[in-house]
Amino acid sequence: MKVNQSEFIISAVRPEQYPEDGLPEIALAGRSNVGKSSLINRLISRKNLARTSSTPGKTQQLNYYKINQDLYFVDFPGYGYAKVSKEQRFAWGKMMEKYLLQRKELKLVMQMVDIRHEPSKDDKLMNEWLRHHGLPLVVVATKLDKIPKTRRPKHIKIIKEGLGLRSGDLFVAFSSEEGIGKEELWEIISRHAAVGKYAPEAPELEENNEA
Repeated sequence: MKVNQSEFIISAVRPEQYPEDGLPEIALAGRSNVGKSSLINRLISRKNLARTSSTPGKTQQLNYYKINQDLYFVDFPGYGYAKVSKEQRFAWGKMMEKYLLQRKELKLVMQMVDIRHEPSKDDKLMNEWLRHHGLPLVVVATKLDKIPKTRRPKHIKIIKEGLGLRSGDLFVAFSSEEGIGKEELWEIISRHAAVGKYAPEAPELEENNEA
């Protein structure tokens, strides 16, 4: 998918702040520092629309980015960061849960995991929760460029087995540095959001031949 326009819209903390234009939404969930911002920037071919941070847990809202006037990327707070208070983690969790279960514009969740490490307890819990509720899901294993090519199949296998993925489950190995997986991931996003070549055709209007 060719991105001609992208912009940050809002950092939302309450449902009344969410956009009301009905565009499809693609949520990005994962541990802090898993590379969500870098993935967004690579997908839209921009360097700093989504700000990367050296401080884990900095994202504390749902950050909305509008792409091509066609869809939104919704960047979630990173989960599993110990220095955030229990009260704050609980508040984030309730906000995310309400969004995931009630937001009708949500078309796909991208759960991002670091390919260098076996899935964490939080990764597994998130994956199980998303599956339990039947949410459309693709697992994106980030930082592929950090792994030597000869060891990549082994790491992919560890991720898939750790999350209990089956043969038909959607999975993309991704590198924000090299762009590996970009086209494959856009194909999945476009299909779920019904944009680009997957957009429904407008019905043809019948001509009025009455005199």
